[in-house]
Amino acid sequence: MSYLDTTYNVYREAALTPDVGLCCTTNPIWELPGLKIPKIMQEMNYGCGSTVHMRDLSNNPKMLYVGVGGGMELLQFAYFNRQPGGVTGIDMVDEMLEASHQNFKLAEEMNPWFKSDFVSLKKGDALNLPVEDNSIDVAAQNCLFNIFKAEDLKKAIAEMYRVLKPHGRLVMSDPTCEQPMNETLRNDDRLRALCLSGSLPIVEYVKALTDAGFGTIEIRARKPYRILDPKNYPTGERIYIESIEVAAIKDPMPPDGPCVFTGKAAIYYGEDKFFDDQKGHVLGKNQPLAICDKTAAALSSLGREDIFISESTFHYDGGGCC
Repeated sequence: MSYLDTTYNVYREAALTPDVGLCCTTNPIWELPGLKIPKIMQEMNYGCGSTVHMRDLSNNPKMLYVGVGGGMELLQFAYFNRQPGGVTGIDMVDEMLEASHQNFKLAEEMNPWFKSDFVSLKKGDALNLPVEDNSIDVAAQNCLFNIFKAEDLKKAIAEMYRVLKPHGRLVMSDPTCEQPMNETLRNDDRLRALCLSGSLPIVEYVKALTDAGFGTIEIRARKPYRILDPKNYPTGERIYIESIEVAAIKDPMPPDGPCVFTGKAAIYYGEDKFFDDQKGHVLGKNQPLAICDKTAAALSSLGREDIFISESTFHYDGGGCC
């Protein structure tokens, strides 16, 4: 049995018998006017963060969600779209698709604005999406890609890149881990399916996205997720796992490499009203400007004492230099 077969079985079980503790998220449920989320959807929210960000959802984007879970985030996406077929949900597990279908019936009873046909559910594989090229504005996955091993992860990201329109957004939440994991953990298929032992360091996670061609990366949040301790897992040391929320934007790749925003800012506090580096970056006096890591390195290399560069906060919400 492959690790993908194990994953299939884990989420088949989770569809038939909802498992509240399967994944955990510290994100509060969206509180929006007229949006009521059925309890069963909350219990089947098998994610580690949120992929729903309002600034991604203007102008009725065509949306794709891979790995539907109980359908909660698809319902949230539909709240902003409200068009037949505006949101497509794809999953390999028949039982999960059926559970989501039933959950949408409950959501329709609770939300006068919602119609089940706002969401189109399809059986499909993240490694071979049944979606046309360049047809999606916003694609999302929550706590799925961390399960994939290296070659499959490469395929899954390439598929998302393929279906996105130019400047489209891939919005994700996944566990990450900066500590090394032993091979016993890495090769435990069930722990991988449970979104624990496949976690990558953030640098490797971002590189997988930029290698696929995404020219802009935004790290929007970084939060505590889980602990793997020696008493309960095959490890000789405590391992700390976090979750991150990321948007990868299908912008053209700049000649000098991708723009990766990790929450850094530059503040000019010199004698002039502003500082202009003659490369498109103008810093108003004592006005913080969000900058990508590439720009942060370039400004730091100037050696100026009147420009402060912050450390990465891993919280970026737009308005940056690129």
